[in-house]
Amino acid sequence: MQVETDAANFSSSAMLDDQSLLADIRLLGRLLGDTVREQEGVAAFERIETIRRLSVAVSRNGDMEADDKLEALLRSLSASEAVTVIRAFSYFSHLANIAEDLHPLQGDEASGAPSLANTFAHLRKASIGPGKVAQVLSNGWVSPVLTAHPTEVRRKSLLDAEHAISALLEARPHARSKAELARNELQLRARVSQLWQTELLRQARLTVRDEIANTLSYYRSTFLRQIPLLYADIEERLGGLRIPPFLRMGTWVGGDRDGNPNVRADSLANALRMQGETALRFYLSEVHELGAELSISRRYAGCSQALEALAARSGDDNPHRDDEPYRRALIGVYARLAATLEMLTGQQAQRHARAPGAPYPDARAFLADLEIVDDSLRCHHSEVIATQRLEPLIRAAEVFGFHLATVDLRQSSDRHEETIAALLREARVAPDYAALTEEEKRALLMRLLGDPRPVRLVDASYSEDVASELAIFERAAEMRKTYGHESIRHYIVSHTETVSDLLEVLLLQKECGMMRGTLDPRDLSVVAADLIIVPLFETIGDLRNAAVIMREFYALPGIVKLVTNSGAQQDIMLGYSDSNKDGGILASIWELYRASTALADFFSGLPSIAMRLFHGRGGTVGRGGGPSYDAILAQPPGTVNGQIRLTEQGEVIAAKYANPQIGRINLELLVAATLEATLLSHSKAPPPEFLEVAEQLAQWGMDAYRGLVYETPDFVDYFFASTPISEIATLNIGSRPASRKPSRKIEDLRAIPWSFSWGQARLALPGWYGFGAAIKRFLEGDDGTKLELLRRMYREWPFFRTLLSNIDMILSKTDLSIARHYAGLVQDHALADRIYGEIEAEWSRANAALADLTGSSQRLADNPALARSLHHRFPYIAPLNYLQVELIRRWRGGQTGDDIRQGILMSINGVAAGLRNTG
Repeated sequence: MQVETDAANFSSSAMLDDQSLLADIRLLGRLLGDTVREQEGVAAFERIETIRRLSVAVSRNGDMEADDKLEALLRSLSASEAVTVIRAFSYFSHLANIAEDLHPLQGDEASGAPSLANTFAHLRKASIGPGKVAQVLSNGWVSPVLTAHPTEVRRKSLLDAEHAISALLEARPHARSKAELARNELQLRARVSQLWQTELLRQARLTVRDEIANTLSYYRSTFLRQIPLLYADIEERLGGLRIPPFLRMGTWVGGDRDGNPNVRADSLANALRMQGETALRFYLSEVHELGAELSISRRYAGCSQALEALAARSGDDNPHRDDEPYRRALIGVYARLAATLEMLTGQQAQRHARAPGAPYPDARAFLADLEIVDDSLRCHHSEVIATQRLEPLIRAAEVFGFHLATVDLRQSSDRHEETIAALLREARVAPDYAALTEEEKRALLMRLLGDPRPVRLVDASYSEDVASELAIFERAAEMRKTYGHESIRHYIVSHTETVSDLLEVLLLQKECGMMRGTLDPRDLSVVAADLIIVPLFETIGDLRNAAVIMREFYALPGIVKLVTNSGAQQDIMLGYSDSNKDGGILASIWELYRASTALADFFSGLPSIAMRLFHGRGGTVGRGGGPSYDAILAQPPGTVNGQIRLTEQGEVIAAKYANPQIGRINLELLVAATLEATLLSHSKAPPPEFLEVAEQLAQWGMDAYRGLVYETPDFVDYFFASTPISEIATLNIGSRPASRKPSRKIEDLRAIPWSFSWGQARLALPGWYGFGAAIKRFLEGDDGTKLELLRRMYREWPFFRTLLSNIDMILSKTDLSIARHYAGLVQDHALADRIYGEIEAEWSRANAALADLTGSSQRLADNPALARSLHHRFPYIAPLNYLQVELIRRWRGGQTGDDIRQGILMSINGVAAGLRNTG
């Protein structure tokens, strides 16, 4: 593979109109080519280069003769030769991703691109002053929540090597001599060689502990340092106004039990121990460095009485520091932090100026000591010293505490019902709780919640599953006492379908000591619960019923008082992926919009309680993916109000947050979008006719989607045969099973492998299917009036524009010529022709509809950078797809061997890297 030539071709079209980006890709391509030639031999190199040239001819010129030659060549490869080709094309995509990620198009005020600077410019133009912005942020809550959903196909070792390559590329523009540049290239060559010699795939499935460790790497690289700097930037833009913490991190890793039997009480405890250790070791390092910097003499600068007292309490009696009260004070702080580390995690600090002191009881006590140091510096002409390291450390302590991130608990409502049924059966309260009607369940649960007596029997012998569920609540109560109440705040109820689903979790809190008082209407003064019960509305039906359920829940006696006493906050989670799998892209996005609006309307009548929506967004459009900035601005009026949580997962986490600078940009965009959606006019209510059309389109889109997926005979057989779903299930990319139940039913399949499989087959069906059929049906018999209405919706309604933009993006990553090869895996050719024909026809309708509505027949016309990137990526992804199909055909045909299996799984990795979408 003449990668230097390949990179030159890549470069000549000005892939992102950025010469430094092109130079980086050219360099990495050359180094990869050299590595392949040196380590695999000239013959392998030339074979790869031939494949590259043929694929370019097919992809860019439509050369059918080249297509025949390419297919014949790929089919002739042995399994071991195929693996080498797959590795080469996969690593090229990984290296191109590194270069692209280093060159984000971060806009300034002149460019008009989304940025924090532009948001503040828009606010100034709208005469919204710093005071109003500070008020929104002071009452706000913006939280990216990292999840362990298995969509990251790269190993941690590769991520670390890629991060090192990224750092070396960043350093190149700052080289001071040709010799330094040459040394840098030599280091890059070593890292590329390391990549080539490192196993691309995990050989064992990830454990929950592995997932926790992987997630924590982003805190060390990005969040712990960049979030405090972001606060400082915002406060500077506000003229120095101090704002309390509003941007905080959340995580599901270690607390999400829904469908994952590997997450238990010990997982939760382990997650918080590891998180606490990460936070405390960061604080220890910063305090150590701060102590080295604050060599301030009492003789020249002086200090406050509080600082003197803090220094006196340190126990440091070294005569060389007798005149350095700040250092002595910080030695005492360090000693207490070291003791806290040992108390919370059992681990030892790396260095000690003196023996560990008394541990801090909580992060507030640590923060109080830092503020003593800060106040003293500011009162003694040392403010400039305080701003460099101490201010970010104080902010980090405020945001991260000793828990680092809030761990969400999540479990399916079915498991809660089973647990409650067991408790009531053993207590002889209800022999068959599950058989009760919804009304009977509510009445019984409310009676039990109003009674201070427990129904959990101390000496009862509960099943392992029931004991495990109870242990989670008990351990959560323990962890909150240890790490603070912010360590665990939310309990997410998957598959919330009834009010009793919420009451069951409240009763489990009561039975495990996480509820104070009762719902006895005679005395509601102290009733409160430790955890916010967060309903997760996932399917189309659940979304349609969301506001009804919340209205009925809050109508129950004492619930308003309980929630008010518990913090006056109601989080509600909306599921993008399962609603999409249930009803298709149009119905999913529309029902999410409608549910959000209905919920906002209901809570506007409960002014004492603030509603916060939690968006369960994924990597692909079919799972709620797409740019977060645009998605937030597209939210319905009155649904943001400075409050938003959203999931980040899989390859999205790495792309957004592995690099500190890129991580900072993405965090800024979350804040910028939240401010704009709250304070500016992006969320004006759309005209009624827009809503009526959206309702019609959603229903017709759902009809088309469900007609294919759930009503077409033998569609399940087609799906399992024409996609690598079975092979994806064997990838070691997470601790969670691919399906909720051991069946082939689409309903039981998790949304991640569902979307992942279609993406691999280059159809990405969940992200667009039904759109074309809906538009065609709407425009039947149109005289131009309806088309103009749709175009108005595209121009004037952010919701509709974002929807079309995301469909446009996902369609741009499809390739029917490749998808046909996957359809060829279906042994029943009549079935393949029938279903693939329907998919192809809808694909054509969707593209035609986009052209009609946007005025452009070219995909990504409004995103030329991505269009150019994909144009150049496709020739390097296609061989991976072709080889994946060929090796799957051999594997399913009975050929065995580790090379075939590894080749299939490596090709899945490579395609995901090339398309930058997995699940």
